[in-house]
Amino acid sequence: MNSSAIELKQITKSFGSVVASDRISLSVRRGEILSLLGENGSGKTTLMNILAGIYYPDSGQILLDGRNVSIRSPKDAISLGIGMVHQHFKLVEVLTAAENIVLGLPGGVRIDRRGLTEKIRGICDAYGFRLDPEKKVHKMSVSEKQTVEIVKVLYRGAEILILDEPTAVLTPQETERLFSVLRAMRETGKAIVLITHKLGEVLSVSDRVTILRKGRYAGTIRTGESDVQTLTNIMVGRSVQLSIVKKKGTLKPLISVRGMSVRHRDGHLSLAEIDLSIRSGEILGVAGVSGSGQKELCEALYGMQAVESGEILFGERSITNLSPNELLAQGIRIGFVPEDRLGMGLVAGQSITENMLARCYRRERGVPLRRKAARDRAATLIDTLEINTTGPRQQVAKLSGGNVQKVLLGRELIDNPQLIIAAYPVRGLDINASYLVYSLLQSKKAEGAAVLFVGEDLDVLLEMCDRIVVLCGGKISCVLNTDEATKEQIGLYMTHVRGETS
Repeated sequence: MNSSAIELKQITKSFGSVVASDRISLSVRRGEILSLLGENGSGKTTLMNILAGIYYPDSGQILLDGRNVSIRSPKDAISLGIGMVHQHFKLVEVLTAAENIVLGLPGGVRIDRRGLTEKIRGICDAYGFRLDPEKKVHKMSVSEKQTVEIVKVLYRGAEILILDEPTAVLTPQETERLFSVLRAMRETGKAIVLITHKLGEVLSVSDRVTILRKGRYAGTIRTGESDVQTLTNIMVGRSVQLSIVKKKGTLKPLISVRGMSVRHRDGHLSLAEIDLSIRSGEILGVAGVSGSGQKELCEALYGMQAVESGEILFGERSITNLSPNELLAQGIRIGFVPEDRLGMGLVAGQSITENMLARCYRRERGVPLRRKAARDRAATLIDTLEINTTGPRQQVAKLSGGNVQKVLLGRELIDNPQLIIAAYPVRGLDINASYLVYSLLQSKKAEGAAVLFVGEDLDVLLEMCDRIVVLCGGKISCVLNTDEATKEQIGLYMTHVRGETS
């Protein structure tokens, strides 16, 4: 049996009246990938932030190779060989990969670029990373940025690596490439902790899985002796039905997109002459590798992105380049769950109630804001979506990522929109919450709403949607009926436009 690299014993951490970690004990062995699993708000990220020196525990012990250690800052963690790659990258976009990797390390003003590049390439070669040290971060794909973050902690000597939701924004191909790297790191004796909600990934890449439930330790099991249903039942504390019931809706034309082109602020065409129909009573999926135009499509439909050419029709009416408020003034109700839930969707420093008010602020301007109604709505959402919170007055910034997503989704659905634009609506959600979201969207479809569902899990897209439009390089590669499509077929069109696949 491999020796324990790190042990947590009876770790407790509270934030005010909320106990995020309640006497949790676990261990991570050298030469092992340990998955950390739990519902939103179960304490996974809090526990790992304690290891990374971001939080300090109220009580409990941390043992490194059997000796008691105190981790009071990220600097302490790094000096002990612990590195954490956060879900939201901490990179300076205008700098190169190499400059980001050494940023903050002691040394002179001048950088030995040749020596730095050689050392970075040595790390990449050892584990199978693909990285250009001289490439600027703002020109990188999501997977390249993640690689920079991982190489950065390895460069600093990390022997224990913590990865928080590392596959949340990766394509299936990029995910498998990352897992190959993690397996190579495991072979060299690294201890790896993987925080994830994706149970299939837990079973495919990890050796053991530790499960947390409501801030407490629920058990550790070898992944070779488990399955998705068993892990889910332990995580939730009861038997959970893992299936999407596809409901029927009455199909009616709602929105037509004709020859639409959208130009990115850096000058390139994000979308080129898109033709698309969106129908009420249908869930239309959108698939594509990151940066294929998904964001621009959603924002153009919602009136947040300028359309350079072409038009968007709502029935027979042109709504091209109408703002969200102008759309609402015309009686067109669109619910938008953006990819950037805190940067664009919600105000982190405000309460759940205040974020509910944000949607009706402009149309109620000049009269007393209806706070009681907003509080009642917030309370309804908390109950319906099982949001883990102290109540409607809690700041959104103090919620876990998955609970933030629930607040945003609930706020956008509560007014029964005619079109629901949902960009990665289950990103960061645990499996139980994800199936709740799937059920909500299916119900809205059955009630007559049109749903545009942008997703990254091809299995879910096939199960959830009626049709799937595949984007590739800002163009529509194909539109497929899900009762005839396969995951392999979608994957092919994600990287090739129709007619260019040979």
